Amino acid sequence: MIKSDTLENTKDFRISVAPMMDWTTRDYRFFARLFNPNIVLYTEMVTTGAIIHGDAKRHMDFSSQEHPLVLQLGGSNPQDLAICTKMAEDWGYDEVNLNVGCPSDRVQNNKIGACLMAEPNLVAECIDQMQKAVTIPVTVKHRIGIDEMQSYEEMLHFVDTVAATGCTHFVVHARIAILQGLSPKENREVPPLRYEDVYRLKHERPNLTIEMNGGIKTFEETQQHLQHVDGVMIGREAYHNPYLLAEFGHFWNLDMPDRFNIIQQMMPYIEKRLAEGAPLSIITRHILGLFQNLPGARKWRQALSGGNAKSIRDIEIALVNIRETIQRSEDQQQEQHI
Repeated sequence: MIKSDTLENTKDFRISVAPMMDWTTRDYRFFARLFNPNIVLYTEMVTTGAIIHGDAKRHMDFSSQEHPLVLQLGGSNPQDLAICTKMAEDWGYDEVNLNVGCPSDRVQNNKIGACLMAEPNLVAECIDQMQKAVTIPVTVKHRIGIDEMQSYEEMLHFVDTVAATGCTHFVVHARIAILQGLSPKENREVPPLRYEDVYRLKHERPNLTIEMNGGIKTFEETQQHLQHVDGVMIGREAYHNPYLLAEFGHFWNLDMPDRFNIIQQMMPYIEKRLAEGAPLSIITRHILGLFQNLPGARKWRQALSGGNAKSIRDIEIALVNIRETIQRSEDQQQEQHI
């Protein structure tokens, strides 16, 4: 794979799209990259077991256009994590991230994700072995706390313990996780956001790179947070409203891309994936938000969702329809101003 130097180019600040199970697939990542060349993209979390004992190629393959790209690993066995981290480097990933933030029961039972915040020494051992295996960066994504461990001081102890290995980059979800009693969805919404804790962490540990995640939905909010931290990670908003990634181009003085040009660039990729045997529906589900907040967006989603689109031709028809809808709306607005 072609290695990217874009991570170096964005070293002063960083905007990324969060790893999201079933969402940040290779198809979504290819699509997302068309909006902005500098946004850092993450894979879905992949467990060490899936890589070592499963189909590594299926889990780890990506398109060279996706760089800069981070593989997020789930696991708690230092040796297995080291093996997978080395595989990631050999595969061409720009960075590897350890998941210490996912609150689902499925990962807790396998000692993966947010439950590991209760074992900072184990996380430190994992990160140490991962770093020793590669030359690419190894980072950690974690919560500000879990269950009874909700204080800033406990989070700071976790970060300091892991940082003692030489790890310098922490992605902090600014909510605690309640592992007993709340669902993963509720853990993204119910615990209050505590941005000040993340600001304080950066202030008290200025040598560390602190990237913040949680509830951030606009360019303006991102600007505000970047006054206090080194980076911002966008979650579901980047999926439901992907044009937000284009708005972030203002940070790099990039021109705003045209939505119709983006989908035209996507078409050859879709054709290639179909030729590989991928069902059209698993690709079109990622582009439903392309026209979010524009006239005709709902009909666009309806035309492409639920298996309604059977062929490339159906996408082309939906494009013609929404182009006409947007044009009619613009014409009406002009008439009202005359």
